[in-house]
Amino acid sequence: MTTFTFTPATRETARARIGLVGPAGSGKTKTALRIGEGLAKGGRMGVADTERGSALKYAPVPGRPDLGGHEFLHLPMDTHDPRHLIQVVRAAEEASLAVLIVDSWSHFWNGRNGLLTIVEEAGSQRGAGGTFGGWRTGNPIEQDMLDALLNFRGHLIVTMRAKGDYVIEGKTVTKVGVKAIQREGAEYELDVVMDMVQGTATVTKSRYTPLDGLVIHHPGEDVGEQILDQLGQGVDPVQTILDELTAEGLTYEQALALHGRATNRGVLAAPALHPRTGEPTTVGDLIKEYGQAVKPGAPSPAPAASAPEHGKATEPNSVTAAARASVERATAPQMRMMHALFAKVGLADDRDGRLRATSLIVGRDVPSANALTSTEAATLLDTLTAYAERENPVDDFAAMLDGLAA
Repeated sequence: MTTFTFTPATRETARARIGLVGPAGSGKTKTALRIGEGLAKGGRMGVADTERGSALKYAPVPGRPDLGGHEFLHLPMDTHDPRHLIQVVRAAEEASLAVLIVDSWSHFWNGRNGLLTIVEEAGSQRGAGGTFGGWRTGNPIEQDMLDALLNFRGHLIVTMRAKGDYVIEGKTVTKVGVKAIQREGAEYELDVVMDMVQGTATVTKSRYTPLDGLVIHHPGEDVGEQILDQLGQGVDPVQTILDELTAEGLTYEQALALHGRATNRGVLAAPALHPRTGEPTTVGDLIKEYGQAVKPGAPSPAPAASAPEHGKATEPNSVTAAARASVERATAPQMRMMHALFAKVGLADDRDGRLRATSLIVGRDVPSANALTSTEAATLLDTLTAYAERENPVDDFAAMLDGLAA
């Protein structure tokens, strides 16, 4: 009999899936490259270019660093069979790309040899049943393409061309918005969708609460970094498991769940130091030891030493982990307000500047906005609000930060 087991859900291994929708000249390619750099964090980016090499206009010019540009690998595509896109994804994984940009995904729908062409040709065969019958061929191909894209091991950004959508009521024609040139509902497969108009992006769909409804002029690396924050990138899965394992009040059922998580993450054999003795061990052995100690009917474990012996490790963050667990984190509305206020004081596109300002205002090193407590976020928002309402918010805020730093 098949066994189904639920395990605790985490985000730190998730990958971003982003769609940029807009007409020609709206800034989709440039925005994809800027956001991609924030997601890549120094890793390699690749562009599958169906737009006649348009992405190359944003590449560096040899010998002219003053002209700027984005570093990326380039793959021109003049045929748009969705099965070829599956091969591109495989090539991107073989090249260990951190970010794959498909510019544009629309061509694999209505471009030369795209899905609509495949359906039309299949339906025109004798006895195929026309377009309806052609989708018997097209649907599996489209699903294979989606599976390849969504299962790509890195971050994915797709651009989609757009056309105006209209509603006809009697003799009145009303423009009701912009419609992506892709299969109806394609945006449901993505985490974030931005509608682009002359370099300005409006977030029309997001699984990341701080991005809901944002309007961003020339989105850049900071958006990619904000998405990484929401994904929990940089979280050490081994340390997270050890923190929970050594926290006060561990139960046998929790130990079993931690063992399942460690198994799924492939970290059972990961090296670790014993919290009490400092001796080298593994995550799996620690989970077994702690689990046996809290198993019903088992004797209680020996208490941790008040001070470690010379050369021995202390308990890995168990006290701070318990303290962190009891502190309420900054809320999603607070995060959204922070982003809006930082824009007013001139730090919308400067993540390092925002983190420096945050650290100075709350009085401790803050590696990410997600590390803020609700109380710290309230303090930060009070300060930002006070300066955002000034006549010269950018200069006054910068002077205040210089004073704090001094």
